[in-house]
Amino acid sequence: MSAAQPAAPRRLQNVYVAAKQPRQLHAFYASALGLPLKFNDGDRWFQYGVGNTNVSLACLEEAAPAASGLVMVFEVDDFDGAQERIADAGGEVLGMRDMGGHGMVLSLRDPEGNIVQLFRRSPPGAT
Repeated sequence: MSAAQPAAPRRLQNVYVAAKQPRQLHAFYASALGLPLKFNDGDRWFQYGVGNTNVSLACLEEAAPAASGLVMVFEVDDFDGAQERIADAGGEVLGMRDMGGHGMVLSLRDPEGNIVQLFRRSPPGAT
């Protein structure tokens, strides 16, 4: 007899970046991507509410052992002004990828070298 399958997670609760300088990255994410600050614990933790989940920046002491950066993907309505805001805030735009009927992805590197992607869905009916 096989064991019952576990219930699927309800939602992505939190994604965080283990950051060397969380305060400086907070300035980047707030100005380049417009993330709304939900909570912070001094220079140790910055948490943003994004849709139905949380995205955070954690100092290395708050992160899981041996944690390093990760890739976060944020869904956006459009890319208007994104490249300029990213560059102005100290980031680097790495390029865009057309994923056909799925949408497009803009890849960027934040000031600490973490890779982040902005995803824009194709309009309904697009091929």
